[in-house]
Amino acid sequence: MSKVAVQPRVLSVVLAGGEGKRLLPLTLDRAKPAVPFGGHYRLIDFPLSNLANGGYRKIVVLTQYKSHSLDVHISRTWRLSTLLGNYVTSVPAQMRRGPRWFLGSADALFQNLNLFDDERPDFVFVFGADHIYRIDPRQMLDEHIDSGAGVTIAGIRVKRSESHQFGIITPGEGSRIDTFLEKPAPEDVVGLPDNPEEVLASMGNYLFNADTLRELLFENAAVEDTRHDIGGDLIPMMVQKGDAHAYDFTKNRIPGQDEGLHYWRDVGTLDQYFDSHMDLVDDLPVFNLYNDAWPIYTRSRTLPPTKVVGDGTQGSSSVRRSLLSNGVVVSDSKVRDSVLSPGVRILGGAVVENSILLDDVVVGDGAEVRNAVLDKNVVVPPGVRIGFDAEHDAEHYTVSEAGVVVLAKGQTVVSSG
Repeated sequence: MSKVAVQPRVLSVVLAGGEGKRLLPLTLDRAKPAVPFGGHYRLIDFPLSNLANGGYRKIVVLTQYKSHSLDVHISRTWRLSTLLGNYVTSVPAQMRRGPRWFLGSADALFQNLNLFDDERPDFVFVFGADHIYRIDPRQMLDEHIDSGAGVTIAGIRVKRSESHQFGIITPGEGSRIDTFLEKPAPEDVVGLPDNPEEVLASMGNYLFNADTLRELLFENAAVEDTRHDIGGDLIPMMVQKGDAHAYDFTKNRIPGQDEGLHYWRDVGTLDQYFDSHMDLVDDLPVFNLYNDAWPIYTRSRTLPPTKVVGDGTQGSSSVRRSLLSNGVVVSDSKVRDSVLSPGVRILGGAVVENSILLDDVVVGDGAEVRNAVLDKNVVVPPGVRIGFDAEHDAEHYTVSEAGVVVLAKGQTVVSSG
């Protein structure tokens, strides 16, 4: 008689409650996970797609700040088969533990322990909502079970000089974690044995035994001196207990992805947001949006195909190393190293270079846009230049540390002439 393996019960939690202050003005009136990315996606589509592709389709998204557009996107896009018990649902701060917002990522879980009671999972994935990557979570769960760990943290190598941006893992014997430091200074961490200039950073993806997580949350909630944070509190507690293990992201194998092409990008700042888009327009990008074996799901607007028009009155149109979404019209203009979202119009004689234009942006005749991010519905008047006069741009718009000019949704463009 054949034996049928019993599949573990898994609940997935996506943390989508952060304010996203470092992404202002893109987060002026939307939650960070709802920020558009890569043409027609939203940031939250990436973790949700990884979980759905892996077969873990009981997913709750914990929201808090400016969540309306995020809630609308989830309700319209992420409709799974309820017949099979699958769901993606957004859960706002319900104040079940008292009249307060989430005090941190750990408190967000603590305030929603009723979800665990309803689902009764054996394991709980806790993923962040604002990273660009592909991961097969099934492989992470298999290694977690084999290790006997209470919590497993997905880790990726980063430069030691960047350690202040991440939770840093010091590997011990096997996959066990010896120490975990939340955003330490580079001089306070030791590099990896095979490369002293690299460290192992947390990707913000965790896998807990459900019972272990419940005990941790109650233990953390009872402590007065706590940040109520997963990386700042829960993980150090588990490391001290000797029950925290690391999962090497480079061991993960994605269908349709060449071996060794492991991409993970935190898009917490404007420059990271800009740079990750520039990664997409590379001739041979490490992160390939065109991998049909592990797709990134989203909901697209019903728009006609992209159209490139050139009647010769302003010189022929040309497009190079760029992503053009549905509904884009490039008319007698030039587009270089840019990402154009649905409904964008680039009119006669205009030039767009190294830029990200979100939905329904219009660049008028003869206008020039360089090294910029224009949020939805921005209209660049004819002949106006953005990204050429640093003093003017800094006076009227948001300018990132690296000099990227960012305009808010519908912001009025001010001529420098």
